Amino acid sequence: MPLYEYKGFSASGKAAKGVRDAETPKALRAQLRRDGVFISEVKEAKVEKKQGSAKALSSGKVNVRVLAVVTRQFAVLIRSGIPLVPALTALAEQVEDERLARVLADVKGRVNEGASLADAMGAHPRAFSNIYINMVRAGESSGALDVVLERLADFTEGQAELKSKVIGALIYPVVMVIAGALVMFGLFIFVVPRITKIFSSAEAQLPLLTRTLIGLSEVMRNPVLMFGVLALLVVGFIIFRNWVRTETGRRSFDAFKLSLPLFGRIHRMVAIARFARTLGTLLASGVPLLAACKIVRNVVSNEVLAETIDAAALAVSEGQSFAAPLKRSGEFPPLVHHMISVGEQSGKLEGMLENVATAYEQQVEVTVGGLTSIIEPILILFMGGGVATVVFAILMPILQMNQFIR
Repeated sequence: MPLYEYKGFSASGKAAKGVRDAETPKALRAQLRRDGVFISEVKEAKVEKKQGSAKALSSGKVNVRVLAVVTRQFAVLIRSGIPLVPALTALAEQVEDERLARVLADVKGRVNEGASLADAMGAHPRAFSNIYINMVRAGESSGALDVVLERLADFTEGQAELKSKVIGALIYPVVMVIAGALVMFGLFIFVVPRITKIFSSAEAQLPLLTRTLIGLSEVMRNPVLMFGVLALLVVGFIIFRNWVRTETGRRSFDAFKLSLPLFGRIHRMVAIARFARTLGTLLASGVPLLAACKIVRNVVSNEVLAETIDAAALAVSEGQSFAAPLKRSGEFPPLVHHMISVGEQSGKLEGMLENVATAYEQQVEVTVGGLTSIIEPILILFMGGGVATVVFAILMPILQMNQFIR
């Protein structure tokens, strides 16, 4: 059945838009008129084809928080006994995000044609992650789709909240760095050249700091030199990016990130929190441990930790403990492999992983908050020191000239 995008207004005069399937535009107008919506514009939704298959792709990534809300609503509908296709229809009609509405309508069409829900969602990798699809597949197999969807909503919201906390805590330092760089750039481009003109006729040799300041100002005001510097930076960035994309480069850079004094600790804690939360959620949803490990290795976003997870999965496949390789690697703190070991012995691995995730998410929040409170005064000191250096470099020759006149 064709999929249409429409715009119109309700009986109360409010704007209305959305995505809905219908046999023809005329049939769509009749359906919406019965719902009290009058269409002003209707067009068939564009669905991209890839490599000749019927694989529909969304035009962009779906907002994670919107997806979490829709997932929770989906769980409520399924728990209420509403069949899968009508539930998807209701979700597609009420969601405000047009991209997600288009995706849900296509998923409904595929399910209506006999595909499983997981396979239908798998046609939209930019909307549904590998974790999401595998958990839905496990929920369909176990007959507990509503429970799995509820866990997915909690998991998605938790990951989005953790990410927003880290980003929110780092916004102020980043803004301070940018502001400080702009202030220094303005000083070198506009202020320093005007003030240093008074030194051009002086016969006395200027102090080294002043000469350095004038030299930097001339370089920054010279478009050819600045273009050369920017070109070198761009070329260096491209070389570095291509190196990081190689297997050796990616592993080396990931190892370097983990070895950083303070930021490496934060990076490790975020990765471990994701690892524990994702693995615990997958196991609780009925995904086998080996299959869950294949998914989790990509969530940590670090090749060194991913290799350790691969080693742990190999040990499990050979009948060994999952915690032992984590301990031998030295990449996972003692708390993690001890709690995983206890979870294996007690048969409550999912619960232990949830506890690990909660503990490390709290540590990330506290550490980032403390780091932000330390960085703020340090940045202010650096900005003040930079401005003071410029002022001192200008005042030194003026004081020397006054002494010479006396």
